[in-house]
Order: sequence, then structure tokens, then C-alpha cells
Amino acid sequence: MRRLIVIAALLACYPVLLVAALWPAPVAFGAVAAISYAVEYIAPRAGRPLPELLAKVHLGTTLRFAVRETLALLLVARTAGPDSPWFVALAAGVLAIHAVRAAHTGLAMRLRQMLSRMPVTTRNLDVSALRIPRMPPWPLRSSASLPFLYLDALPVLGAVFGAEPATFGAGLAILTGAAGALAMIPYVRRAVPLTDKARVMEVIGEQVERYRPEVVLYFSGATQAAYQARMWLPTLERIDRRAIVILRERGMAAHLEDTTLPMLCIPSSADLMSFRALSRAKLCFYVANVGRNVHMLRIPTLRSVFLNHGDSDKEASFNPFSRVYDEVWVAGPAGRDRYRRAKVGVRDENIHEVGRPQLEGISTEGPGLPYRTVLYAPTWEGWNDDLFHTSLITMGPRIVRALLDHRPAVRVIYKPHPLTGHRDKSALRAHRKIVSMIEAAELAKSKARHPSRAEGDTPRIRHLIVTGDEPTLYDCFNESDLLISDISSVVTDFLASEKPYAVTNVAGLPERAFHERYPSTEAGALIGPDLSGLAAFIDGEDTLARARVKLRNHLLGPEYPDAMTRFNAAIERVFAGS
Repeated sequence: MRRLIVIAALLACYPVLLVAALWPAPVAFGAVAAISYAVEYIAPRAGRPLPELLAKVHLGTTLRFAVRETLALLLVARTAGPDSPWFVALAAGVLAIHAVRAAHTGLAMRLRQMLSRMPVTTRNLDVSALRIPRMPPWPLRSSASLPFLYLDALPVLGAVFGAEPATFGAGLAILTGAAGALAMIPYVRRAVPLTDKARVMEVIGEQVERYRPEVVLYFSGATQAAYQARMWLPTLERIDRRAIVILRERGMAAHLEDTTLPMLCIPSSADLMSFRALSRAKLCFYVANVGRNVHMLRIPTLRSVFLNHGDSDKEASFNPFSRVYDEVWVAGPAGRDRYRRAKVGVRDENIHEVGRPQLEGISTEGPGLPYRTVLYAPTWEGWNDDLFHTSLITMGPRIVRALLDHRPAVRVIYKPHPLTGHRDKSALRAHRKIVSMIEAAELAKSKARHPSRAEGDTPRIRHLIVTGDEPTLYDCFNESDLLISDISSVVTDFLASEKPYAVTNVAGLPERAFHERYPSTEAGALIGPDLSGLAAFIDGEDTLARARVKLRNHLLGPEYPDAMTRFNAAIERVFAGS
């Protein structure tokens, strides 16, 4: 609705401007022109698809500005006459504004092209020898040169006061734009050496060799999947060997949390396979099964280990692709059992139980609030229907509505999977509905009158929607008393807290069959498609505490020695055998 209002307001300005120019009515023209500029500024913030939508119907940004300029020229022609030398100068000035913008766009694109062609980009490595230039301020580095378009407000609004002010406004816009374009030249010149591939590879290779990496974390994938690598960074900072992160997609590092680990982004497969600075490394970890893994797997000196990004009963935790790795590391005995049952070609002697070191900060205590907190963390819709475990589409809004309406009141933390809606847009629609429900509940509370509470009254409950990186999933565990989730690694990880959990039975399988198929649910409650079991889970007595402790050891391995010790021991075993 908001997008439609913005589009309507934007498009309505132009016929009014036309009438005001022909009338002529300079004051009305200026007022509507100012409004149109304001709406232009708001449009990109009213929804990401809005500018693209207008461009698809041939009403792109440049065209809209050009139309407004044309109408300003029409206004001047009506007030000063088309034979006025000021009108001619203004027409030339408006054209020159676009010429200056084109010059800047060319320089900005050239700078972006040179930086994007660097064969390797880094983080946490000293590459000062390359003298990589600082990026210019945003108004200059924007390859779309949008700030330069807004300079035409000087002649357009100047037309309200007459031909001369409009022409002087055009001249000022040209000078300002030219200064901006000229300011780009030093940045472009300083970036030229970065196009020397051999030099860049040499400098970065020297720095990596000086660091002497022993362990590699390799990651390739969509930016939404960055969490798969992110969860392992703190663990690799704590191992007894020097680790380095290898990425394949440009800009991926920006989606990973701050870390002390050196990072390299090597987009080209040829550059990766010929990058000799990794020769000291003996072990490479993989956290996802993606096609570009093959480029790293072809390096014979690296022992490949599949860590995965979570231990669950999903098919991803016993994927046949796993047999391409030298070893598969799982959290506990349950991970080994999955591969045994699946018979996908992974040899039992190549499976090693190492625990989940990143779970050490999960508390077994609740948040200690006077009300209970329920975390609803559904998984995503999967790559195909065989991997469809999400409750979001069929049950999600009903689960959240039941939680919001529950008495006594409970706090709701809603944390959807980062890939929600990646394949099925109905999941995205369900997600938005849940967000709207929680926001409406919060708004209703804020509008309600709160008389002074008597001592002992329940304080106001603030629900939480988590769609970004913070708070983390594990922070949400510590803030919660109960979990409702789907078949996913969230369930396995939550068992480290020993708190009660419930799993959605989306397909409506018989309880015994469900537990047999998904062992991680054995110590949890089941919620059927009709929400059967939800009320008993929230209000009933907790009778599964001992079962959760037993299942935790089966899924995550023994409590002693701790997971970090076991993980380090597994690494040292590889080096001892190399």
C-alpha cells in the first residue's frame, strides 16, 4: 500500500507541473516541483522494488528528471519567450548538466571496475604495499550518479523566479558537477596499479606465506547463507593452529562478523588452484555442499573435512555428496548413526565425533523473568519439496497467534531462518504476516492505558522479532524458557540448554513414526498441524528433563572432555598423520 501511494504521488506531480508550466503559474510550479523532489527521495526507501518497477514501465529515474527539466524549460518559454537568449542558455545548461553527470558516471564505473577486477581481496592482512586507495565519499562513488541528478533542482526551481535565475542555477549546477567529476580523477589514477594481477597476487601471496596458515575454512554461497560460515569463526579463532578463511564471492566478508582470522576472497577458480601461498596448510574445512567446493577439493595437499553448518535430522546431514570429503566430522553418536542408516557411501572410519564447540556459551538456566519466554525459530522451505520441513507456511501464523493470545501472557521471540522465502514466496508472506501480528500486539500494548501497577503485578512484556545477525540464535536460547522449532539443527543445538522444546509435525505423521524418523525429537513435545500439543507443551508439567540430558549426550557427544578439547584433538590427529 505504501508503495502504491508513493507511485501515485510521484506520477501525479507531472501532469500538474505541465498545467502549471502552460498556464503559466510559476509559484504553483515551484511548489509541486519541490514536492516531486521530496517524493523522488522517499521512493527508494518506500520499498526496494519501487525504482526497478518504475524503470520496467519506462519511467526510470533519469527520464523522470529529464521530464521535469523539460517542463521547467516550458515554463521559461511561456514567461520569457522562446526567443530569449536566457532561454537558449538555459536549454544548453540543462543539457550540460547531463553531460557532466555522464563524465562522472564513466569515472565512477571505471573505478568500480578496477577494484572489482582485483584477483584477490583481503581482510586482516597487511596489504599496504598495494597502496589501495580509499574510496571516495558516497556522492562521488555512486556509479548511478544520483546526487548529480539532483543538481538540476537549481535550474528547475530557479525557473520559478524567471529565466535569469534559472540559467544561473544551471551554471552553478554545472560547476558543482564538474568539480565532483574532476575530484574522481585522482581516485581512478591511484587504482590503476591494482589492475596488475601479477603484482597483486605476489604481494598478497607474500603476506599469506608470512602468516603460515595451517587450517583453512572454505566457504562459497549466497550472502543469505553467510551464517553457515559465521558460526564457525569464533571456534577457529580458538584452535591451536593458525587458521585462514577462503571465500569465493566478492563482498561476502562484509556479511561475516568481526574476526581476527585473515580472510581471502579468490573469485577465480584458476587463481585459487594456483595460489601457492596455501602450501603449508594441511586441513580444509567445508561447511556447505556447493558446486564451487570442487575447486578447493582439487588441491591434493589439503585433507578435506566436512563440518556442515549444523547437526540435524535433515537430509543435509547425511547428503551423499559428503563422500567426496576425506572425513566427515559430526557432533555426537547421532551424526554417525545417520550416515550408517542412510548408507550413502561415507565410510564409518571416516566419521569423527568432535562435538559442537560453539555451544559452550549456552546456559542451562532460563532468563529469570516473572513470565516465560517462548522462542519460535522455524526453518526455511528447503531447496525442494523433499526437504520441506518448515512450519512457517502452514502453521506459523497460527502458532504465533496462539502464543500472543495465551494467558497467562508469555513473551514471544520470533527468529526465522535467514533463507526464509528464498525458494517459496508463500513462506515470505507467512513471515510478513507474523511480523505484522507481533508489531500489532506491541502497538496495542503501547496505546493501552497502564494504571499504576500494584506490587507483584506482571510487568509489560516486550516481544522480539529477530531478522538480523543480532541477537544471535544462541543469545535467543539464553533469553528463552521454551523452544518451538522444526526439524533442523536448531533443535539439536537447543538441547545444550536442557530446556523444554517442541517440534512441529508438519506432515502429521503418527507420533511413533515421527520419533523414529527424526531421533532429535524424542525428548520433545510434538505440535500437530491442528496445533494439538501446543497448549499442553506450554502449560503442562515438564516430564522430559532426564530424557533431554540423555538425548543431548547422544546428539552432541559427552560433556567431558569438552567439545573444544575434542575439536582440537581431531585437528591434531590430522596433523600427526600427515
